[in-house]
Amino acid sequence: MGDVNNNDLDFVEIVDDDDVEDVDKDEAKEDQSVNKSNNKEKDNNKKENLSEEEKKKAVKREVFSWIRLLAIAVAVALCINYLILFNGYVPSGSMYPTIEADGSQGARIIAFRLSYLFEEPKRGDIIIFKYPDDPRENYVKRVIGLPGETVEIIEGKVYISKDGEKLEDPLYEPYLYEIPLGSYGPYTVPEDSYFVMGDNRNNSWDSRKWVNTFVPEENIIGKALFQYYPSIHNLLKKNSE
Repeated sequence: MGDVNNNDLDFVEIVDDDDVEDVDKDEAKEDQSVNKSNNKEKDNNKKENLSEEEKKKAVKREVFSWIRLLAIAVAVALCINYLILFNGYVPSGSMYPTIEADGSQGARIIAFRLSYLFEEPKRGDIIIFKYPDDPRENYVKRVIGLPGETVEIIEGKVYISKDGEKLEDPLYEPYLYEIPLGSYGPYTVPEDSYFVMGDNRNNSWDSRKWVNTFVPEENIIGKALFQYYPSIHNLLKKNSE
C-alpha cells in the first residue's frame, strides 16, 4: 500500500445548511434595508417636490389675493368718485372768503352727488354744476334765486319776490367778502332752474353776466360739503352762517 501525499489532496470546506440560511437572511435584511433607504429617499424627494409646488401655489394665491384686493379698491374708489362724491378744483377767488383759494394753486373741495336725490336745492346752498354757457366746465356758486322767483339787484343788494310778494327785502348775506356794487335784473327764474352768484361778488363771473343766465337742475353735480385744500373747513356750516 502506497503512501498518501496530503499535498495532492484538495480540501473542500463543508458548509452547514444553517450557515447558508443565516447568510441568505443577512442578504435579505441588507436588501430590505437598501429598499427602505431608497423608499425613504423617494418619499423625501416627493415631499420636497410637493413642498416646492405648495410654495409656488401659495405665492400664486397671495399674488391673486392682492390683485383681487387692488381691483376691489379701485372699483370702490371709482364708484365713490363717480356716483357718490365729487372732487372739485376751484381755480379762482370768486367764492372767497367761503372757499379760500391759494393763488395759482386754487382750492380743493368735496361735493356730495346725492344731495338732491330726494330734495331740491335751497337758497344759500353752495353747488357744483356744469357751466350753462359751456357744459364742459364745472363751476361752483351759491344758490340765490329759486324756480319761479324774481331776483333784482339794486346797488349791490338782492331783492327776491314771487308772484308779486316780497320774500327777501333785501336778502341777508353775511357770507359776502365786501359790499357788492352795481344793479342787475330783474331776472325771473324758470322752472327747474336756479340763479347763482359768487360770495366775492365784485369779482365773480356768475348768473348776472352769463349768456345763459340760469343753471338748469340737470346741470347740478352736487352740493359742496367741505374744503380740504389749502385749508380744511365745513362748507355746510358756512352755508348757515
